[in-house]
Amino acid sequence: MNAKRLLKHLVTTQRQMNAAFSAATLHDIEAAIKSSEAEHSGELRFVVETALDPVALVRGESPRTRALELFSNLRVWDTEHNCGLLIYVLLADRAVEIVADRGIHAKVGEAEWARICHQIEEAFRQKDFRGGAIGGIKSVTQHLKAHFPAHIGDQNELSDRPVVLG
Repeated sequence: MNAKRLLKHLVTTQRQMNAAFSAATLHDIEAAIKSSEAEHSGELRFVVETALDPVALVRGESPRTRALELFSNLRVWDTEHNCGLLIYVLLADRAVEIVADRGIHAKVGEAEWARICHQIEEAFRQKDFRGGAIGGIKSVTQHLKAHFPAHIGDQNELSDRPVVLG
């Protein structure tokens, strides 16, 4: 167990979450996802979590592990064309993870997801949470447009609304 990380998670508050991801910012993220999905057949989910609970921290749960758990729990993997993608933000760690369904991941790859995560994290370090999130969505959109172009009759299988976990 990392005591410094545990303390960081214990002191990261809902107030900090609301300051970083205000209602207006969440609305803009939702609009960016809606706009993105009009350009391709992929399905995006955006999840931001304030902090992990102490039990998860004692177990040493990583942001990646949590992102994979949410990818499953939110059924992002369960899209018709295996084209779901999750952008996960763990505010206490200032960590960003992208988990892409196998159909997308096979076309884009881990190195590109890591680059986009780094881009988002850089914006967050500068306290630009709105710009970082929307910039990340735009970067993901470019890949989805290239590999999963929009088709007539595409249906929105997953909610565009960001998920905020306390």
